[in-house]
Amino acid sequence: MFVRVARLVASLVMIASGVVVGVGFGAGTAAADDCYTWGRTLSQGTSGSDVTQLQIRVAGWVTSGERLSYDGQYGARTAAAVAKFQSAYGLTADGVAGPATYAKIYSLQDADCTPVHFSYAELNKCNADWSGGAVSAAMAKANALKTMWKLEAMRHALGDVPITISSGFRSYACNSAVGGSSTSRHLYGDAADLTGSVSLCRLAQQARTHGFSEILGPGYPDHNDHTHVALDPSPYWSAPTCGI
Repeated sequence: MFVRVARLVASLVMIASGVVVGVGFGAGTAAADDCYTWGRTLSQGTSGSDVTQLQIRVAGWVTSGERLSYDGQYGARTAAAVAKFQSAYGLTADGVAGPATYAKIYSLQDADCTPVHFSYAELNKCNADWSGGAVSAAMAKANALKTMWKLEAMRHALGDVPITISSGFRSYACNSAVGGSSTSRHLYGDAADLTGSVSLCRLAQQARTHGFSEILGPGYPDHNDHTHVALDPSPYWSAPTCGI
């Protein structure tokens, strides 16, 4: 708790510095973060691993049906996602990632890089080492992190209402035990079955604008008690009860 409070205080100081002074990453403006620290301002035309790290955190701020690539290239779509993120959190929505944007991100993540309202434990109730699925354990865990950041965006867009994850990553054994499809995205680590304090239909409808290419909900077979979201290379939405 102390670490999170200290990081929040540091973030507020950074926001104030970025807005009032309007400078880059000089002394006193770039505070280190336990997870990841950006060392430069990013905008259209820049590239690198720091852009990829940014894309992971803003990929949930896209338009309906759009998916943001994690390619390390700061193009128009990344700039638009950054601008939506900035607007959602009351920052200047210029699509340029600098100290104020990073400060907000720092305040939203824990030391293991997961967003503050979700955890690896929630995304993996199958086996602790993430093995046995359709991809390597490292890839499954990385996919889960990307899903969590999209869910963080969705949660905020819904008014910061709690979202519960009933199922995430599954090994083949876990998937078989629950009767999952042999091609389930749960095997890849990028799927989550959701319930929460809002209706399942509202979850399904909201998911359309947060980078999920697979959305299954009420009215779809075996999905009347949850809303399923995932990143599927073959996009498919179906929640007939919800008009999707």
